[in-house]
Amino acid sequence: MGRNQQLPPSVVTKIAAGEVIERPASVIKELLENSVDAGSSRIDVDIEQGGVELIRVVDDGCDIAPEDLPLAFASHATSKLANAEDLFRIVTLGFRGEALASIGGVAQVTLQSRPHDHPLGAELTCHGGQFSEARAWNGSPGTRLEVKHLFFNTPVRRKFLRSTPTEVGHVCEAFTRLALAHPKLHLTLRHNAKDVYEVPATAGLRERLRLFFGAEVSDKLYALEARQGPVVLRGYISDPACERGTAKMQYVFVNGRCIRDRSLSHALQEAYRGLLMTGRYAVAFLFLELPPEQIDVNVHPTKVEVRFRDSQALHHLVFSAIRERLRAENLTARLQAPALPHAQWTASPMPQASTRPGLPEVTLPFAPASKEPPSQLPEGESPEANGEALEEANAVTNGTPVPPAAPSPPDGLKAIQLYDSYLVLETLEGMLVIDQHALHERILFERLKERIASGPLETQRLLIPEPIDLTPEQAARTLEQRQALGELGLGVEDFGGGTLLLTCYPAILGKRAPRAILKAVVDHLMNKERMPNREVL
Repeated sequence: MGRNQQLPPSVVTKIAAGEVIERPASVIKELLENSVDAGSSRIDVDIEQGGVELIRVVDDGCDIAPEDLPLAFASHATSKLANAEDLFRIVTLGFRGEALASIGGVAQVTLQSRPHDHPLGAELTCHGGQFSEARAWNGSPGTRLEVKHLFFNTPVRRKFLRSTPTEVGHVCEAFTRLALAHPKLHLTLRHNAKDVYEVPATAGLRERLRLFFGAEVSDKLYALEARQGPVVLRGYISDPACERGTAKMQYVFVNGRCIRDRSLSHALQEAYRGLLMTGRYAVAFLFLELPPEQIDVNVHPTKVEVRFRDSQALHHLVFSAIRERLRAENLTARLQAPALPHAQWTASPMPQASTRPGLPEVTLPFAPASKEPPSQLPEGESPEANGEALEEANAVTNGTPVPPAAPSPPDGLKAIQLYDSYLVLETLEGMLVIDQHALHERILFERLKERIASGPLETQRLLIPEPIDLTPEQAARTLEQRQALGELGLGVEDFGGGTLLLTCYPAILGKRAPRAILKAVVDHLMNKERMPNREVL
C-alpha cells in the first residue's frame, strides 16, 4: 500500500460530483431548487439528448451580483448558512453550496446573471473545474445557466447513463416532483426543441395533478387534511380502485422537499391494509409541514433522505389521518350486495360456453341444480337437525370442541347463478363463489399464454389508435421497449406529453383488455426495471 497523499482539487471535485450528480436529472433537480430558493415565479428548462448534451435553465428570481459571480462555483460557498446552528433551522431547498461546484467539475457550464436593478450583468464559464474570467453580459434580468456535455471528462460515468428515452423519463420525474411541491410556479420543459410540459401557475394542487397524471387519477383522489400540534398534513389519497403495481406514485413532501422515508411509506401502506391486494399500492400525494428544527435534512448530499425528531408521532399521524379519511368514504359499503328480492335467488344451469371461435370448451366439475329457489329445506333435513347445527355453532363460539361432521355424499354439486354474473357453488368444503367474467378472462389468459409460448402472435390493428395516459417516465421507459412489446403483439407510438397510442394488440384477445394488459406490462417494467418474460406475462 502506498503512502497517504493529498488528492488534487480536480479529483476531489469529481468525487464530490459523484455523490450529487448521478445523471442529467440530478443536474435538473439541483438547478431547479436553486431557482426556487431565488424566489423565481417562472422557470424554463430546455434539454437536448436527454440532458446529456445540453441543459439550460432560465429563471426570473433574485440574481447574483457581478462581483459575487466567481463564488458561485466555489465549493461550500452559500448565502443560506452563516453558522452551524443554521443547519438545524433550514427553510431553503439547498444550503450546502456544492451543486454548482459539482456540476462545473464534470461538465462545461456557462452562468449568466443580471440583477433587476443593474444595467449590466456578468458571465462566467467553468469547464471541468477550470474557471474563466468574469465578463460583462448584456442580457435580460434573471439567471441563465447552461450545462453542456455532461461527464465529458469522466467517460466511465458517461457509460453508465441509460438511453435517451430513459434519461428523459428521469428528468420528467425530477421536474414533476418540483412542480407538485410548488404549484404557484410557472414551469416549462422542452426536449430537443419540442414542448414536453407547459405548466401554468395555479392556486390549487388538484389542477396540477390532473395535468401530470390525467383525469384517470385526479378524479379518484380524496382530499386529506390533519393536524397534530405544529405538524400539518395535507394532500390527496386515491380510492383503492386506483391502485398500482409499484409504489412510485406515492409522493411524500416535507416542507416543500420531496423525500423518501420508510416509516411514512409503511404508515401509508398499513392504512390501506384490507383494501388492496398484496403487492398493490395506492396513489398518494402527501405534504407535511413541520418546524425546521424537528427535521434533519443534512443526512445525504442529495437531501432526499431525512431524519425526524419524532418519527413515531408522524407515522401515527399519517396512518390515522388516511384511515379515517378512507372510513369517511364508507368504502366497505360499496362491497356489500344490495338486498335481493326472493325471486332473484334462482338456480340455473351453467351458462353456455362462449361461441367465439378459437376459445376452448370448459368442463365444469358440478351438475346443474334445480331451477327452484331455495325457499325450503333440502329433502331429508328437518328443523331439529338445523337446531342441532345451531347448537354446534354456539358451542364452537363458546370454545367447546365439536367433533368434525361427516362429509356430504358427492352426489353432484349444486350451483346458483346471481345477476347472470356470479356462480355460488356448494362444495364438499363449503361454498365457492365464481365471477363468470373473471373465469372467462382466465380462460383467455391461459390461451394467450399458451399462444405466446408457441411463437409470434397475430395482431389486430386499431382503426383509431387508443390513447393511453402515462407519466412521462412511464412513457419513456415503455417506448424504449417498443420492440419487445411488438413481440407480445402490442404496438405503441408516442403521442407526446406522456400519452402513448395503442395501435395494435393480440388478435386472440378480440376486443378484450388490450389497455389493461399494456398497463400491467408498464407496471412490471417500472417495478422490476425490465420487460416481463413470457412466463410472467
